[in-house]
Amino acid sequence: MAVKIKLKRLGKIRSPHYRIVVADSRTRRDGRAIEEIGLYHPVQNPSRIEVNAERAQYWLSVGAQPTEPVLAILKLTGDWQAHKGLPAPAPLLVAEPKANKRAAFDEFAKALEAGEPKGEAITPKAKKSDKKADEAADTSASAAESTEA
Repeated sequence: MAVKIKLKRLGKIRSPHYRIVVADSRTRRDGRAIEEIGLYHPVQNPSRIEVNAERAQYWLSVGAQPTEPVLAILKLTGDWQAHKGLPAPAPLLVAEPKANKRAAFDEFAKALEAGEPKGEAITPKAKKSDKKADEAADTSASAAESTEA
């Protein structure tokens, strides 16, 4: 039985997620797998790649052949180089952890309790009567300028 390490597609139409699986070469792409050894999420930025290095090394050592996309992933993670005895590549980029929303909320709540000002509005609201007075002053100023000239 020929064993392949290949990608099993999951996810919605335009949101693919893959599992790196070990399967018989005769099974279909999303068919039954012998073992799942990793994840690949290409849509995230940077791409999320997780490979169980121990299991990948085992399957490579017993003769499992990776497909081209999986070979590229194994080269990125350094598992292929470890199997072949080559120097390891640079480490993968990892997404920054998301900010803790609860901590930010607690900080803001403490600031409110301390009596700190909330901040000014970007455009302060003017009363209607003030608007009319400003318009009248503008028209009288422009009329005075035209009579002086």
